[in-house]
Amino acid sequence: MKEKLEKLINFEQKIKIIFNNKQLLKEAFTHRSYINENRECDWAHNERLEFLGDAVLELVATEYLFSKYPQHTEGDLTSFRAALVNTQSISEGAVFWNMNDYLLLSKGESRDVGKARHSILANTFEAVIGAIYLDQGYQVTRDFISKSLFHKTKKIVEQELWKDAKSRLQEKAQEITYITPSYSIIKEVGPDHNKEFIVGVFIGDEMIAEGFGLSKQEAEQQAAEKALKIKKW
Repeated sequence: MKEKLEKLINFEQKIKIIFNNKQLLKEAFTHRSYINENRECDWAHNERLEFLGDAVLELVATEYLFSKYPQHTEGDLTSFRAALVNTQSISEGAVFWNMNDYLLLSKGESRDVGKARHSILANTFEAVIGAIYLDQGYQVTRDFISKSLFHKTKKIVEQELWKDAKSRLQEKAQEITYITPSYSIIKEVGPDHNKEFIVGVFIGDEMIAEGFGLSKQEAEQQAAEKALKIKKW
């Protein structure tokens, strides 16, 4: 733990923001599970900072998109923003700054490198935003978010990534093959309370890709995303 806290100095240097209140930065990287496992800690976990950071992130993204795309409707801007600040996007922002290296987690959470870790990284990214906002103010926070995320905007808009994968696949398939994709459950794995679905996406009789998820909808979206890549659409 001491080593990770000392490494936060490296994080400050990396993002070029030196905190006045180091406690805020420490809290931003502390997951609830770590506090539960280390009751002697005299600082809080990051959920309150995450709550604040989420609101600041939404405001900054809204202001940026409102200014950048004056010809687009409120509905378009809402879709652009959703794609820019969704869990996948902001977890990638956390990876960009190597935030995983500084996380304080329980031993159990430390071993999880799957979907749960992406969620933890996304939450940490928002907590760091909250900490920067409290310590440095709006403009410094906006600059940090800009460096982390705004470069994604052009690709999101031009490649219509703001549309969900199933919608994009359907449009492309109908445009190129004149066939509407269909989805079928290939397999269900696990107990009813924690079931995983394996879904195939088909264009005509050809299965293009499989997707996995804890719900049929999630598995279908993943299958559609993979199909878009396979077809280079």
